[in-house]
Amino acid sequence: MNVNHLKMLGLHALIGVFMFFFKSLGDLYLLLIICFFFRKAYLVAPNKRAIIFLYACAYITSVEVLLRMTGGVLFYEASKYLVIVFSVCGIFSKGFYSRSIIYIFYLLLLVPSIYLSLYMIDYGLNVRKAIAFNLSGPYCLGIAAIFVYGLKITKDELLKLLNYLLYPLISIVVYLFVFNPNVSEIITGTGSNYTASGGFGPNQVATVLGLAMFILTTRYFYFSKIVFSKGIDLVLLGLVTFRAIVTFSRGGVLTALIMILAFLFFYFLIAKAKKRRRIGLSFIGLIILGAATWIISSSQTNGFIDKRYANQNATGVVKDDITTGRGSLLEFEFNQFLENPFFGVGVGRVKQLRFEETGLHVATHNEISRIISEHGLLGVLAFLILLITPLLFHLRNRQNLFFFSFYLFWLSTVNHSSMRIAAPAFIYALTLLHFVNEKPVIHRKQVIEQE
Repeated sequence: MNVNHLKMLGLHALIGVFMFFFKSLGDLYLLLIICFFFRKAYLVAPNKRAIIFLYACAYITSVEVLLRMTGGVLFYEASKYLVIVFSVCGIFSKGFYSRSIIYIFYLLLLVPSIYLSLYMIDYGLNVRKAIAFNLSGPYCLGIAAIFVYGLKITKDELLKLLNYLLYPLISIVVYLFVFNPNVSEIITGTGSNYTASGGFGPNQVATVLGLAMFILTTRYFYFSKIVFSKGIDLVLLGLVTFRAIVTFSRGGVLTALIMILAFLFFYFLIAKAKKRRRIGLSFIGLIILGAATWIISSSQTNGFIDKRYANQNATGVVKDDITTGRGSLLEFEFNQFLENPFFGVGVGRVKQLRFEETGLHVATHNEISRIISEHGLLGVLAFLILLITPLLFHLRNRQNLFFFSFYLFWLSTVNHSSMRIAAPAFIYALTLLHFVNEKPVIHRKQVIEQE
């Protein structure tokens, strides 16, 4: 195992402890991150700067939840704006790929509803803030996609990219264990648990921990070559999975399982017979770890986690609505689209209209229904661009073994967590990477001997 990787894991474990005791220094931590990556980009050769900015986007994406849960972020949406800044720097470093113009069109489709909101939002809210909050995610996705589209990356660079995503997530896991070392003391029901999530949103915490589950699984199967390395990955995977499960937020965990199954399916499909046997043996180890983690989680939550995933309440009665009320919210947003089919109701207005009609000040956290209800037919077209473009790109660039895992993470996450964090936006952009062989093929001329 790379010694530097072990050092980085240890460093970020210490950062998790440090952030618990010195939450007020989160802003300094963020500024150090920004300086580190800009300095790193300055020191490398110009043709390598785009990859450095990609690493910067990855790290910022993962550290976002840690900074939010400790209150140490310059402002709430800072991470998305930083991903945009690093993406713009990356675009200037690598140049503009002509086919990525489709994402400029996507961004333009979101503009008309902004003007609609400027005239119609009337509920004592800062209009600029409401619009920025609802569009920071979509614009982060669009600009990151323009940057990443066609960006060449090798297997070694991909490993570094995944590691940059992983390190802050290790800090989050350590922070959670320090914040709440004994889960059994705080679990009293089957609802999402804020205490087990570090005092922050369980949905967002489970989402990024699910991403860590996927990264560690791919390291275990695809990148780690020695027993010690695989052992480290399995131990970390068990800890991450346990903390993800006990948030009681199912979306992030189920999304992780979907990503892992997609990766293993395609990896097994392309593997040769000898490698397939190794994958099979490794899979047995994964199943044993998963079963042990679930048993421990069930014990630590006094059986409530079993009821949660069986869609039961604390008394064991099956709930009528598996969507926990989101089905009716989706229906409301679809009806708003039918009533305002061309330009929608305006950015940020669907939540206001729901409150006026039902008295419920809640959101569906579903980006698909939101973009359709708030942007109308323009939103439908914008979503179709997001849905179809990566698939067309993959038809021309089939080397990305991680494509469907990244794609399904985006599609699943925007259905249960919308785009409250930068993760679905950036991971979506990774579907547009162009994988290349590390060693160029050498064509040798045949020497023909004369008789």
